[in-house]
Amino acid sequence: MKRISVIGTIALFVVGTAVTIGASDERQRERGDGRTALIVTSSNRPNNELLVYDTTGVLVQTLPPNGQGGVGGNAGGTTAWDDTVAAVNFGSQSVSIFTRRHNGFVLTQIVGSVSPPVSVAFARHHVYILGTTTVESHAFDGETVDASPDGVVTLLRADGSAAQVGVAGDQLLISEKSGVVEVVDLRHGEVAGSATNVALPPTDRDTPFGLVTRGAAGYVTIAHSDEIALVRNGQLLALTAIGSGFPTGPGQQAPCWIANSGPYLFTSNSPSHTISRLVAARNSIIIDEPVAAHTNGAPIDIAAVRDLLAVVESDGGGQSHLTQFSVDGNGNLTRIASSAIHSAANGVAIVER
Repeated sequence: MKRISVIGTIALFVVGTAVTIGASDERQRERGDGRTALIVTSSNRPNNELLVYDTTGVLVQTLPPNGQGGVGGNAGGTTAWDDTVAAVNFGSQSVSIFTRRHNGFVLTQIVGSVSPPVSVAFARHHVYILGTTTVESHAFDGETVDASPDGVVTLLRADGSAAQVGVAGDQLLISEKSGVVEVVDLRHGEVAGSATNVALPPTDRDTPFGLVTRGAAGYVTIAHSDEIALVRNGQLLALTAIGSGFPTGPGQQAPCWIANSGPYLFTSNSPSHTISRLVAARNSIIIDEPVAAHTNGAPIDIAAVRDLLAVVESDGGGQSHLTQFSVDGNGNLTRIASSAIHSAANGVAIVER
């Protein structure tokens, strides 16, 4: 992999067995501040299932989204906003909307998409659905998503390689694995105009993959270039390589997915079976710990909320794992639960209340 210096992605659809590591009943009920957390993912099978876990790794609910899975190589396929969860049904060309009640989640709506969906994001009273060839906006009021899009924009490549969508300031930030990072303007929350390319150097375009946003800033993994890109207002501000050797540890390969917790960014590095910790400065990304934790298998998505981080990992042979970590004030990760999933999985999100 190349050597480059700094220049400037819980609901699951799975059936699982849980192993708890040092977690207490109190942590399961309350996360120390009056908030309870649940982790969700999906099984990504022909008959999809939404899997809901608590913070001790116990599977507490399994729901059918009334749709088919089948998407691969994406992030944000399962995402959350307050008590609402959205999960993509790639094979059915729809998105299922779940709402958390006192006695668990319920399926409240199924929304059709213009092209087969791979990633979903919430913001500005809208749901944004990234499909294989398009990105679309749907008004979102309370628990109801407008079934008809109020805006649709065609992607720059539109070749089926779309990976993830996120909201950065007044724009959507989008990755396509065939070598493009792009932005789409938002007008009153609606997608508008056309997609605009974020200019990446020719040598640094190998497989844009996962992304996470914070305010107007977006952080995009360029997986096979072993880099993280910082983008703001449609402009590339920095590229940081994690594939080179460092005094505190070895370089890591293919940072596919990324999550944000406070000042820290965490990338899950699939072939390395590791999680790296970085610090997000205003105009740069600094590698803080190349190996902050090891994973059971190859990570396929990652999410973080406050002091909880969750990773979905592929174990091969159609099996998966959901692993949870606590995050302390210095960004240190402590494994607290690991749940075996007896199927493939797609996407991970944390619902806090």
